[in-house]
Amino acid sequence: MNILTYPEISDHRFTLVKEAAGEATVQQAQDDAEAIRLIADADAFFGTLTPALLKTAKKLRWVQSPTASMEKFLFPELVASPVVVTNMRGIFSDVIADHVFGYILMFAKNFHIYQRQQLRRQWLMLGRHEGELPGYGGPGEVHPSDRAAITLSDCTLAVIGLGGIGAETARRGLAFGMRVLGVDPRAENPPPGVRLHQPETLDAVLAESDFVVIAAPHTPETYKLFNRERIRTMKRSAYLINVGRGVIVDLADLTAALQAGEIAGAGFDVFEVEPLPADHPLWGMENVIITPHTAAASPRVPERHLETLLENVRRFVAGQPLLNVVDKTHWY
Repeated sequence: MNILTYPEISDHRFTLVKEAAGEATVQQAQDDAEAIRLIADADAFFGTLTPALLKTAKKLRWVQSPTASMEKFLFPELVASPVVVTNMRGIFSDVIADHVFGYILMFAKNFHIYQRQQLRRQWLMLGRHEGELPGYGGPGEVHPSDRAAITLSDCTLAVIGLGGIGAETARRGLAFGMRVLGVDPRAENPPPGVRLHQPETLDAVLAESDFVVIAAPHTPETYKLFNRERIRTMKRSAYLINVGRGVIVDLADLTAALQAGEIAGAGFDVFEVEPLPADHPLWGMENVIITPHTAAASPRVPERHLETLLENVRRFVAGQPLLNVVDKTHWY
């Protein structure tokens, strides 16, 4: 049994892969030409498979993708082939869900506004005059400064895509006392307390949600799922958050909707165009929080990435079911 890696991985990781492979032969190619030569006899491959490599492969049965996303990894010949593809989904779930709630808490407590005021050395509590200190009236009197903040337990959270990231986001929403709705065509066991909806009811879900989180993969069905028409089904007081794939939201339509005040704001880590151009209008919008595709950043993720690879190598050599087998037709 032969396992090939390409591009080349570090000596330390290569040693661990060899240990996990036991009696199997593990090789790594130094360049394209060597990869094409070696893959002819490979049973398994870790790296980025190309049409040229697949065409040369004679024995290939399994490919481990180094990424979770599949839209740039899969190609027609690979989809049509009997080769099993596995990916890295699941290793980012808690980390990205934490990022989502960073956005939600910022919007709920207006940190995105107060951070800008801090840079200007400005004391201005929303709903009060500049320099005014907080004060309270009689029992039950609600001041405009109270209305400027959002109480999460009063809110409905919609999670679009209840995979690992979506499920972890939903659990955090429940922990904050939010009503949580999930939209997913495949989820069978949503976290207890989450109301599961099918994609055909998406517009109805959006119409009753205060925060909408996109945690779905890029598939033929989700490409530009959020266009201007769909965004308009949301509450004008709602916030749209995207940590899924940039192409799920039409960038021009999102920008126009925000400029027209059709939603309250947006928190985006991924965009249809990356990097987001420096002259793009979103940069200047106070009700938009932009992070540069950093939601998955964590020292825990590389550890999980390596362990997923090693565990699948062990399983493949032993003839056991692999982790994270991809539905190649639907890209996840």
